[in-house]
Amino acid sequence: MKRRMRKVTALVLSVGMMLSMTITSGAVTIDEAQKKADELQSQKSAAQAEKDTLAAKLNSIIDQMNKTQEELSAKETEISTAEEELVQAKVDEDDQYNSMKKRIKFMYEGGNTQFLEILMSSSNIGDLLNKAEYVSKRSSYDRDMLTAFQDTVKAVEEKEAKLQDEYEKLNTLQSSLVSQQTEAQTLISSKEAQIAEIQDQITDNANLLADLKAKAEEAKRLQEEQAAAAAAAAAAKKNNSGSSSNGSSSSRPASSGNVVSGSGYFTHPCPGMTYQSSYFGEVRSFDSRPHKGNDYAAPTGTPTYAAAAGTVITAGWSNSAGNWVVISHGNGLVTKYMHHSSICVSAGQRVAKGQQIGYVGSTGYSTGAHLHFQVELNGTPVNPNNYM
Repeated sequence: MKRRMRKVTALVLSVGMMLSMTITSGAVTIDEAQKKADELQSQKSAAQAEKDTLAAKLNSIIDQMNKTQEELSAKETEISTAEEELVQAKVDEDDQYNSMKKRIKFMYEGGNTQFLEILMSSSNIGDLLNKAEYVSKRSSYDRDMLTAFQDTVKAVEEKEAKLQDEYEKLNTLQSSLVSQQTEAQTLISSKEAQIAEIQDQITDNANLLADLKAKAEEAKRLQEEQAAAAAAAAAAKKNNSGSSSNGSSSSRPASSGNVVSGSGYFTHPCPGMTYQSSYFGEVRSFDSRPHKGNDYAAPTGTPTYAAAAGTVITAGWSNSAGNWVVISHGNGLVTKYMHHSSICVSAGQRVAKGQQIGYVGSTGYSTGAHLHFQVELNGTPVNPNNYM
């Protein structure tokens, strides 16, 4: 017996060491994954800032394009007005030129005779001088008006040419802004794709980090279970040694003795009754929550036994568990036995491994005679099969 206990203890310690190494390795991996998560978030923030800058630049370009388009529309109106002015100036110039041409032709065709007739028809010297001055002024007026109209035409042509030049410059600017807009939109699309790719990496890394943490927690839990089991095995060894030296335990009922079965840290709580109607972790049709223990189907009155030595902390009635017994084995390890027809231990009593604690029944929330056997470590249900 001692030899087997030494082997079990050595096995537990070896498993504990391996689990400890796994947790340490997992912790390093978790740190690396967390560091990568921080780096990816930093990259995403930088890319988002660049995208925001590009978006602001694009908005500025669009505003400038709208302003330039308004200026182009205004220039088009001014050019249209100048073209109309130029047409009218040319018409006025032609009219003045034709009128002057007719008078010159009239005087040329009439020769000096008509000019002399005009002068000779004067009634006196004053009238003569007035008519001579009129002819001279009329000629000067025609020349001045023609020059003025020609100047007007030239001024309007220069104005139109200037407006056309300004229009072309604005049109060139608008084309440049369109190119800048296209470039900015392309860069923004590129940044959006980059941000999406980084987000995918963030999601993948977050899933990896969660998986690593879950595995680390599971390794830690198994390590704690193994440590508790080792402690329970050591306590059972001590209690069995004490029981052997004293003959029999005074806490056992006179009606039955200890029954020890199995090769694990726990003895089977209902030896011989290996059929399980429900398993640990099973999700049953009437309950969406995972089952917290194993259910062993057995006839009413079948004896039940303490899986390991410990102290009874509960022995009584529960609406859900019926007649039940809860035993503490130390180091956070607890076993629970539910639905008894009757129990034969009391709270505060010390029991040995394999000591009878009650009889199978169907009390509380139960649909048939069976023993519900539950193991908890630090308040969390764990698989009983790990200890049997």
